[in-house]
Amino acid sequence: MSRKPHRKPVAKAKVKAKAKAKIDPILLSVYARTFKSITDEMSISVQKTTRSPILCEAKDFVTGLYDAQGNMLEQTENLPILAFSLAPVCKYIIDYFQGDISEGDVIFHNDVFSMGNQNNDVAVYRPIFFEGKLVAWSAVKGHQADIGGAVKGGYNPNAKEVWQEALRIPPVKVVEKGKLRKDVWDLIFANIRLDIVAHDMRAQMGACTVGERRMVALLKKYGLGSFESHKKALFEATRKMMEAEIAKIPNGAYEGEGMVYFDGHHEGTKFAIRVRVLVEDKRITFDYAKTDAQTNGFVNGTFTSSASATVLTLLQMVNPDIPHNEGMVQPIRINIPEGTILNASYPKATTFGNHLCPPNADAIIRALAPVMPDRVTAGWNNLLCSLTTGIDPEKNETYVDIGFMGLKGGSGAMLGTDGYDHIGMIDASGGLLDQDYEMFEQQTPHLLQKHEYLEDSAGPGEWRGGLGVETIFTIGSDDTQLVTFGDGDFEPAFGLFGGGEGTLNFIKLLYPDGRKVVPRNKDLITGVPKGTIYHQQAGGGGGYGDPKKRNRAQLRREVEDGIISPAAAARLYGLKD
Repeated sequence: MSRKPHRKPVAKAKVKAKAKAKIDPILLSVYARTFKSITDEMSISVQKTTRSPILCEAKDFVTGLYDAQGNMLEQTENLPILAFSLAPVCKYIIDYFQGDISEGDVIFHNDVFSMGNQNNDVAVYRPIFFEGKLVAWSAVKGHQADIGGAVKGGYNPNAKEVWQEALRIPPVKVVEKGKLRKDVWDLIFANIRLDIVAHDMRAQMGACTVGERRMVALLKKYGLGSFESHKKALFEATRKMMEAEIAKIPNGAYEGEGMVYFDGHHEGTKFAIRVRVLVEDKRITFDYAKTDAQTNGFVNGTFTSSASATVLTLLQMVNPDIPHNEGMVQPIRINIPEGTILNASYPKATTFGNHLCPPNADAIIRALAPVMPDRVTAGWNNLLCSLTTGIDPEKNETYVDIGFMGLKGGSGAMLGTDGYDHIGMIDASGGLLDQDYEMFEQQTPHLLQKHEYLEDSAGPGEWRGGLGVETIFTIGSDDTQLVTFGDGDFEPAFGLFGGGEGTLNFIKLLYPDGRKVVPRNKDLITGVPKGTIYHQQAGGGGGYGDPKKRNRAQLRREVEDGIISPAAAARLYGLKD
């Protein structure tokens, strides 16, 4: 084509080329908000089309968009610890396939030894092409009801190596150039017990397609050049926002510790997570070099799950309006040596890894509380969870249920604010929802007897911790299997600056014959009979500040509402009436 300067098409092309380098601040905001709206729409798609209550009820999944290099554009973080595990895997996939990526490909992944975070958390990645060029990725990661291995449901407290836990799925194309690879699909799902998992993975694939369509529409509207230039500007602006937040922390090195109790095999064992937080102007480093060695059980983490826990804990202490893209994580450095409990070596079992987030967060909070007293919370209630599986006698169908209702304790209070009641794990940061009562009874054979806030569970303080809950239901299937996992029965949520502790968790079983069973916090119990009463308490969060300074009028209302008992109000808060 002629490039003579007097021809109009060439003149227009030159003007367009110059415009590419110019950053429009309004358009920059449009890109940021559109990325977020796309991941939100993907999230809605997953919630509306999946079948497992773990996904459609509790929302134990995340959605995300990434650029051609796997850098985070935006995420919808229903479960934050999953969200910050998507980008590392995306980058691994790009390197793994070495350019052998085509339009229409769909890739599955869950492998914890290639940047995955937990075996049950299975991700779908879809490359996005525009004008024949790879420009982005859409991804969804969700907790699947089963993923093979020795124990139905995926949690095996007896595991010592990865093969006893789950089917490993390194990066694999289940769809290639738009065509389903039936052999690969059948190989994967022949090793998974529940048909519902295949349906849910199709739903995740569909949500990735939604992300692809919306992203292509955005590129058609503004052009690839505009996208690339504004993406870089967005990363840069976000990086500066995070650097400004870090700069508010005094320079120095700060240390904290959190504890993990019982590895599932050796009674009385405990392990320390130790972090050294180094703040240097606009950079922050989290160094876990002194953390205890990996265990010989399933109580280990992966680098990805542990680094995700670090990021999401820091994010609770900074400006919540910072966009969640690659620029946000650029000023953060994380060192977790391989062979520690937070970064186990191959082929160690690691299913518990996501649930090491609470003691990891405890360590970070304790480290930074002296220099960020107005930004940290007191301790959150630690997780104690159960998973029931069996055959529903009315439907003659297998069910798997994670007891999201019962596990959700309270969060820690902070300066000026009470903790959130019944919010759940800090690694979920409120993203996990309760099961609807009627849906719980539809999707399991169990009969719910009680689910309510637990009086006096909140740690006392000028600002009290969030309340925990009490849950009771009757098990409705014979030969039920119960798995427990967590830590919240050993150490309550800690208070800060004079605030008191929350309460401990427990799970108890009352069999029809009158026998009482108290599971260990990592346990596998088989043969639980129909009619067994399941009783669980999730404790409250820690309090902040001197309880004697709590607003008296508010305290009296809480006594009237049954949040705090009259005896506790007098003993802990000094209320005299």
